[in-house]
Amino acid sequence: MNRRTSSYVASSLIITALLLFAFCELGFCRVEKSLFMGAIRDLPDPTRNGVELESLARFAVEEHNKKENSLLKFGRLVKTREQVVAGKMYYFTLEANDAAAAAAGKTKVYEAKVWVKPWMNFKQLEEFKVSDEQNA
Repeated sequence: MNRRTSSYVASSLIITALLLFAFCELGFCRVEKSLFMGAIRDLPDPTRNGVELESLARFAVEEHNKKENSLLKFGRLVKTREQVVAGKMYYFTLEANDAAAAAAGKTKVYEAKVWVKPWMNFKQLEEFKVSDEQNA
């Protein structure tokens, strides 16, 4: 390599290193832990994607009613988390009540897991249970 070429290569490496450093300092190189496949992450506001998420939460209540022959009525979505799997697994904390609870003016808090694969038009209730966080 001649002197001119080596000078060009050296200056190119220095400029590349400086640009990389600048991008990392600005936050472009940071990888959030929750972006990895399999990590469960909180969705900050369950009403942000209101129609889609509420529809899935209502689906969970309807499927639970079919499986358990119950008459729960969806109240509201309290908290939503998601996990990237073969599709997405949604973890819902929701309020619902049955006729007896509604007459007493009480709602119960439930947790539901719904697995969604949109490219296959697939959604399935994986779990539905009374929440440990009754005072959510």
